[in-house]
Amino acid sequence: MKALVIDDNELVRSNVAEVLRADGWDVSEVESAERAFEMLKSDRWALVFCDVKLSDRHDAEGYAVLRRFVEEQPDAQIVLMTGHASAAGALDAVSFGAYDYLSKPFENEQVLAVARSVRRGIEKRERPGTTGELPPTPVYVSDIDLVGASAAFVEVMKLVGRVASTSLPVLITGESGTGKEVVARAIHQRSARAEMPFVAVNCGAVPAELIESELFGHVKGSFTGAHADRRGLLQEADGGTILLDEITETTPAFQVKLLRALQEGEIRRVGSNHTSKVDVRVIAASNRDVERETREGRFRQDLFYRLNAVTIYLPPLRERREDIIQLARHFAERSQDPSCPPISFSRDALQALTAYDWPGNIRELENAIIRAVALCDQVVRPEDLPERVRDGAAVAADLHTQAGAEGQDAAAGTRPAGAARGEELLTLSELEGRHVARVLAHVGGNKQAAARVLGIDRTTLQRMIKRHGIDSSGSARDTNPPERN
Repeated sequence: MKALVIDDNELVRSNVAEVLRADGWDVSEVESAERAFEMLKSDRWALVFCDVKLSDRHDAEGYAVLRRFVEEQPDAQIVLMTGHASAAGALDAVSFGAYDYLSKPFENEQVLAVARSVRRGIEKRERPGTTGELPPTPVYVSDIDLVGASAAFVEVMKLVGRVASTSLPVLITGESGTGKEVVARAIHQRSARAEMPFVAVNCGAVPAELIESELFGHVKGSFTGAHADRRGLLQEADGGTILLDEITETTPAFQVKLLRALQEGEIRRVGSNHTSKVDVRVIAASNRDVERETREGRFRQDLFYRLNAVTIYLPPLRERREDIIQLARHFAERSQDPSCPPISFSRDALQALTAYDWPGNIRELENAIIRAVALCDQVVRPEDLPERVRDGAAVAADLHTQAGAEGQDAAAGTRPAGAARGEELLTLSELEGRHVARVLAHVGGNKQAAARVLGIDRTTLQRMIKRHGIDSSGSARDTNPPERN
């Protein structure tokens, strides 16, 4: 039960090591990739916590450490830690073989959860009657343009990285425009089938009477207009992956035939008596609640169970607002003339973008940015955005203002007499101390949550607590400050 902690920040390194030692691990600590490679040769490691950025000179040394450990000690479980989490980083880390990908600042409980999960896996492999074999390590690639760093999207991409190396069918759900096809392509390109075809079919766009011919193919003369034999899209995707988008739009009769094709691994063209073998990984997608469609009899239950070995839910953009500005800048850069200076956004435009709910999700955001780039003079302003975005942002701002006024009115009832007309004047230091104390009380003493509300890291928060003598007793003990990177 040996663990190695690799981080150039001594506080983070020692705190993670302390948590692991308290859980019974034999822990070693190093501060660089070079020392990690030396430790790799000197011992066998069950668990490795490694920072992604180990020096100011290299932004991704942690990935180099990950690659070496996966190649030379494949039994070791590697956890990458980063102060700048991203969806692409999570996907690449897990796809290449990382056990997990933790975003700083994280709680001691997260370290313990990972460590105990690894221990259970080791005990299971060592138990008599098990083989102890680990799944093959997928090939590391980084060729998909994934934009986003919100916790919700990072968690999704970690799951994508885990299922990509398998051959399991996947069901992707989420509202229209959330990027289901992008995620399906990411699964394909992180799989062993990456060199084979990826075929996307929008089942809702194909007439019901033609969907069978489209997927299975047909023989000459099987129906009016069938002037020659035609291979179906399942055969075109043989050896690769097929995405059946809007699968819930198909008819029950077709669902029966699709189920048989998936179970038997063979298809029969329309009008033919012969079957053909196909080896295709199926990814299905829908913007509907597939379980509800199944309960209400509009989608076959047996096909549902066949397709959803793994279900991936893509959150709508309004649930990952942290990604809106990053996506907007990405779309602006991609849509502008490369010979022109970079497009920038005014503060008001950014506020409008983040306040709007984006019912059309990423697709709607992309179209809005393309429009704004075409209309603006190198700086996107609110008037360059679609009217619905400006109106939606204004409504959200009014609601926020109203809620703030109601909160002030409620608070006024608890103030001393005369406070409503003006409070005593305080120094900046006193205001800072009172505000920090108020935020800590609001979040129940949770320093990680308080740091996020205040927009600072936990090391800075800890200094403020000490400087102002704030009593934070009663909150969970948190000795895991974030790293500067």
